[in-house]
Amino acid sequence: MANGKTKQARASVKYVRMSPRKVRLVLDLIRGKHVEEARRILKFTPKAAATDIAKVLDAAVANAEHSLRVPADTLFVTGAYADGGPTLKRFMPRAQGRATQIRKRTCHIHLTVEPRE
Repeated sequence: MANGKTKQARASVKYVRMSPRKVRLVLDLIRGKHVEEARRILKFTPKAAATDIAKVLDAAVANAEHSLRVPADTLFVTGAYADGGPTLKRFMPRAQGRATQIRKRTCHIHLTVEPRE
C-alpha cells in the first residue's frame, strides 16, 4: 500500500447467458461485504445468478491469495458490477403470419476484492 495505492485482485467472466439486470440484483447483495459473508449470502440466494457470481468470487479470492499474497479472511468485495454483453436475436412466430423479436441477453460479470484490516 505504498504511494497511496491499494492492493486489488480482480476476476471476471464474459458472455454469461443471463440478463445484466438479473445479475445486478444479486451483485447488490454482496457489494461491500466480507468475502465469507458474501459466500454465505450467495449460497442461500435463490437466484440462478448466484452460482455464477460465486464462481467469480472464488476466482477473485484465489487471485488475491496467489498474486497479492494476502489471506482470504482479510478480503472484502469492493467492486461488483455487470455489463451488458452481445444480445442474441431470435424470432418467435405470432398470430396471423407475424413474428416478434426475442432478445436473449448476455452479460459480463466483474468482481474486485481488496484487503482491509
